[in-house]
Amino acid sequence: MRRVTEFGSRSCYIDLLFQGVPALIATAVLESSAGLIVIDPGPASTQDALLTGLAEKGYTWADVHSVLLTHVHLDHAGVTGTLLEQNPHVNVVVHRFGGMHLRNPRRLVQGSTKLHGDATQALWGHVLPVPYDRIQIVNGGETLNIGGRLIDVAYTPGHALHHVSYLDRESGTAFVGDTAGMCIEGTEVVIPMAPPPDIDLEAWHQSLGTLRRWHPSQLFLTHFGVHPQARLHLDRLQQTLYAWGDGVANVLGDGRNDDERAAAFHAAKIQELKHRLPPSLLPAYDQWGQPELSWFGIARYWRRRKEKATDVNTPPPHS
Repeated sequence: MRRVTEFGSRSCYIDLLFQGVPALIATAVLESSAGLIVIDPGPASTQDALLTGLAEKGYTWADVHSVLLTHVHLDHAGVTGTLLEQNPHVNVVVHRFGGMHLRNPRRLVQGSTKLHGDATQALWGHVLPVPYDRIQIVNGGETLNIGGRLIDVAYTPGHALHHVSYLDRESGTAFVGDTAGMCIEGTEVVIPMAPPPDIDLEAWHQSLGTLRRWHPSQLFLTHFGVHPQARLHLDRLQQTLYAWGDGVANVLGDGRNDDERAAAFHAAKIQELKHRLPPSLLPAYDQWGQPELSWFGIARYWRRRKEKATDVNTPPPHS
C-alpha cells in the first residue's frame, strides 16, 4: 500500500488512509523555498497518517510554511487547529466565508453531527480552533507567492459557499477540493458530492467553467488523486450534475417522503456504478460518495430556489 505518491514538479500527495481505507482522502504537499505548502490537511482523526507521510519524505510539521484550504469541511480542514498547536507559525489560507468557522468550529461540528450522529467524533476527531492571527483571507482572484511558488486562487462555490480552488503555475495542477467531485485515481467514474446545507447547482456549473478557463494540465482531487484529462473530467462531472439535478427535481412532487426518495435515488445510482466500477471500488463510492446525502443536498437547493421565486412573485402586503 503506497502512502506517498509524487506528481508534477516538486509535488506529492499523502494518502491519509481514512478509517484504514486507501484512496478516500488525499493531502497535497508542494515544496517551496519558504517551506512546504500543504493543501487540505484532512481531518483530525488522520493526523498520524499525515505526519507519517511527511516523515517518509524526510519532513516534519515544522517544515510547513502554509496550509491552503479549499474549504473548511472537516474531511478537508478539521486537523488544522491541532497542527497549529505544534507549529504556531504556519499561515492558513481560506476563503473569507470559511475563516469564521476556523476561528470557531462549533457550527461545523454541529453540522457534521446532524449528518453523521454519534459517529462524528470517530470520523473526524477533536476539532480545535485556528488562531485569528494565522488566518489569511482570500476572495478569489489573488495570486499567492509562497517561496517563489506562484499559486492562483479562484472562487469556486457550488459544493460549499466558502470553496476556493488553487492553480499551481509551476506544475499546471489545479487543486479543486470537492468542486470536481469524487473520482478515484485510475478510474473514469466521477460523481458529485452534494450533501446539505449549501449546495448550489447553478453556482457549481459556473465554477466548472472557471476551472476550464485555467486550462490546467491536471486536476488534484482530495477524493481522490491526480487526473490528467482535466477538461474531459470536468465535462463528465457537469453531465452528471445535470442528470442528478434533474433526477431529484423530477420526484419532489411524488407521493413518497424524503427518506424514501433518497433511498431510491441511492439504490439507482449504486446500481449504475456497479456496471462501471470494479467491485473493489464500489464500497468507496457507496459509503464515501453517499448519493443518498447528495439527494438531500440537491433537494434542498431546488426547494430554496422555489421559495425565492415565490418570494419575488408575492406582492407586498397592503399598508
